[in-house]
Amino acid sequence: MMEVISFVALAAGLIIGLGAVGACIGIGLMGSKFLESAARQPELMGELQTKMFLLVGLIDAAFIIGVG
Repeated sequence: MMEVISFVALAAGLIIGLGAVGACIGIGLMGSKFLESAARQPELMGELQTKMFLLVGLIDAAFIIGVG
């Protein structure tokens, strides 16, 4: 029979793993939309890139907080 500590380790692994998957999917979707918008309006690329990097940092920060 599994002890409670085993379930805690399993839950922690699931939390970290699912958080990483969610962050990767979110950043991937955001990157693809950035490329689409930059192709449509190249004059806005600098402004869009700044906003994209800010959001990438926030998404990664949320994942790192979950790891902590």
